[in-house]
Amino acid sequence: MKQAQAGDNVQVHYKGTLTDGQPFDSSEGRDPLNFKLGSGQVIKGFDDGVTGMEIGDKKTIHIPNAEAYGPVNEDMVINFERSQIPADIPLEVGGTLNMHQDGGQVIPVVVKEVTDQYVILDANHPLAGQDLIFELELVGIN
Repeated sequence: MKQAQAGDNVQVHYKGTLTDGQPFDSSEGRDPLNFKLGSGQVIKGFDDGVTGMEIGDKKTIHIPNAEAYGPVNEDMVINFERSQIPADIPLEVGGTLNMHQDGGQVIPVVVKEVTDQYVILDANHPLAGQDLIFELELVGIN
């Protein structure tokens, strides 16, 4: 039977959890994830985990944060003076805002802290610094 290799379009059902068992994503109830193996469309550890699987194979992989979304980058935690943010923008801890970079790129940020004097925003990926666990099932290779 054919093993999945770089360049193949693969279809994978998955369940992603943190190391404490908290789920963060799943294909349950949806179509399988379809991507080109080795193309960088998914995190490196996920790509590596699917490589070599055959249709029908199931396995659990552990992905260290370096092969997932990387460690938390403190340079991406930004402290703004409260007065720099327009009063009509809602600021709730845990809420998400969109920042616009020069050139128009939009970056989602999470509100970490709000006081009368400052607002702390975090532009790290929400899963940065986390080791991830995926249950995989390869359902197709094209």
